[in-house]
Amino acid sequence: MKLNPQTTAFVFPGQGSQTVGMGKDLAEGYRTAKEIFEEADAILGFSLSSLMWNGPDTELNDTVNTQPALYVHSVAAWKTFTHLYPDFEPATVAGHSLGELSALTASGALAFADGVRLVRARGELMKRAGEINPGGMAAILGGDIPMLDKLCAESSTVEEIVQVANDNCPGQVVISGHKPALERAMEGARVAGAKRAKALPVSIAAHSPLMASIQYEWNEAVDACVMETPAIAVHGNVRARPMLTADELRADIKAQMQSRVRWTESVQMMLANGIQTYVEAGSGTVLLGLIKRIDPSAVGIALGNPQDFAALET
Repeated sequence: MKLNPQTTAFVFPGQGSQTVGMGKDLAEGYRTAKEIFEEADAILGFSLSSLMWNGPDTELNDTVNTQPALYVHSVAAWKTFTHLYPDFEPATVAGHSLGELSALTASGALAFADGVRLVRARGELMKRAGEINPGGMAAILGGDIPMLDKLCAESSTVEEIVQVANDNCPGQVVISGHKPALERAMEGARVAGAKRAKALPVSIAAHSPLMASIQYEWNEAVDACVMETPAIAVHGNVRARPMLTADELRADIKAQMQSRVRWTESVQMMLANGIQTYVEAGSGTVLLGLIKRIDPSAVGIALGNPQDFAALET
């Protein structure tokens, strides 16, 4: 394997990367991965792995299932890697939104069993928040952050709020909030010259104040989990810088519920700290695509199935 630990980061995907069949080949190819899926099934009390591998996609795409599915696949890929390469420790880890919880487990801060319960609770709470206070999200292509911050502020009122939810990469930003404010901001973005403003097929306004109704319960769920000092620095979504204490990690994942995912800034910080190679552990290659837009010189490696692991050896 040619990876250099000092210049390698492991990154973990969030919602949108799920697909029926995710993790099946990995579990069939590696006993370490199979045991992770079996443990998750036992903790949850139902066969999440069967849902992941066989569908239906409508059920897999329900956020209460999507979130643990992505987490389990990511951790299975990470655990398989560490089993095969026990002496390799990346310089840092990071995850996008939900993926930050996978990063916490990879760092050694959050035990897998606690993580499974926490991501399931996260999905349940976010779904309930969407029912209590419905909203929406929209992808804006071709608009920069200063412009969109200004547009969101101008489109918001006391009762109707919209804000930047995900700063994914230059030219790709997601905004989130009450639908009337969201529509005003989308129209404003079109007028300002954005290439595209497209509503996403969700009724949840993630990473916005519309999550406030479940913030207390989320904080309690986070506090119920033991958080250890991480063995590997974690780049947080809210702070967008490396975190090395349990208190920092706990605060970041609590604040993440209503705060912007600062993915562009996180990758820029990793680049400034010497990271050259990014390994996306779990489902898909969404993050590798975003990273390439942020840092065209970055090397991206997918790690979600046996073929990916075989490619590490070549």
